[in-house]
Amino acid sequence: MIRPRAVNRRSGGRARGLVILSLPGLWVAAVLGLVYAVPGGVQWAPAVVAAPVIACAGTGRRRCVLVSGGLAVAAVALPDTGQLLGTEVAVLAVLAVCFRLADRRARLTAELDRTREVAVAAQQVLLPPLPQRVGGLAVAGDHLSASRGARVGGDLYEVLATPYGVRAVIGDVRGHGLEAIGTVAALLGSFREAAHDEPELGGVLHRLDRALHRHLRGRAHAAEEFVTLMLLELGEDCGVQVINCGHPQPYRLCPGHPGQPSARPLETGEPFPPLGLFDPGPDPKGVPCGELLPGQALFLHTDGVTDARDAAGEFFPLLPVLEGAAQTAAHGGALSAPALVDAVRTSFLRHARGRLTDDMALLVLHRDAPRVLAHAGSARTATGIPGVPRP
Repeated sequence: MIRPRAVNRRSGGRARGLVILSLPGLWVAAVLGLVYAVPGGVQWAPAVVAAPVIACAGTGRRRCVLVSGGLAVAAVALPDTGQLLGTEVAVLAVLAVCFRLADRRARLTAELDRTREVAVAAQQVLLPPLPQRVGGLAVAGDHLSASRGARVGGDLYEVLATPYGVRAVIGDVRGHGLEAIGTVAALLGSFREAAHDEPELGGVLHRLDRALHRHLRGRAHAAEEFVTLMLLELGEDCGVQVINCGHPQPYRLCPGHPGQPSARPLETGEPFPPLGLFDPGPDPKGVPCGELLPGQALFLHTDGVTDARDAAGEFFPLLPVLEGAAQTAAHGGALSAPALVDAVRTSFLRHARGRLTDDMALLVLHRDAPRVLAHAGSARTATGIPGVPRP
């Protein structure tokens, strides 16, 4: 389904393109209007030399530069403009320079487009879009990077169906943007293996801790690097277990329950310090957090959401926004995970006015089915990949 907002952006972009395309012709017409409206005195006709420059700075298309140059030459050649041959020579010289610049711009633009395609492909491999369903749960997530032009940064998340239930991770690497991508890649790669191999959530934490130390070995200031992290497991009975390493608390969403708040913090016990700043010990345990009932959802986020400020310096009011979004995204009493993420993201960008000082990530796990699929990790799909549901 095409969103009205996207249609409006495309139509607005076409309108701006037409205006930019017509600017050189409008400039020549305006100069000729001055020539004939104010005869004698100031000589306005040499100003048409700017037409190819406007075309080069606007569209940058060589054809547009040639057409605008031709218009300028024709305008100078008109009778009663009172101009010398030198003006036409100046027009032709500027036209040649602008044509060369437009050619160089076209080659650089093509090279930039190819570079962007490679970057987008690499970023999608690192943090691919989440499937709509994992192990009987509806799943949705979103992330924004503080680095301009990047689609990934120092925040990470993943949701997998494993033989031990649905397991999820969300984390925030120290630093943000492109400088943190290497650590994100190391942790996600380790989680995607450990989640299927380790029967206990504590074992997954040990594997992530070892992966982080291997990645940082030999680096300057490695002792100062850390990752806030949360591991979450929903077993076959939909019981929730959590290991929290200095990460913001998740929320339990209960839309459609009269007399109850639609969003409540999930009690995860006393958190560990961030990963990298402590030794997990021989046997870290997941904290039981009750059962995720039908219709309920878990909302996880990174601190880039709550730390965002508006122009007045006010922090983003996540809880009231989340409660309102949960009610808005509940259609006929059933919550829509993608609609919830979209509503929170829109409110966040409006609050921050699109200016991010830190990466942010959102993740929603919604139990809209009676039971989580048992032994999902041992089943093979049409693609032959364990634990990945059929589309």
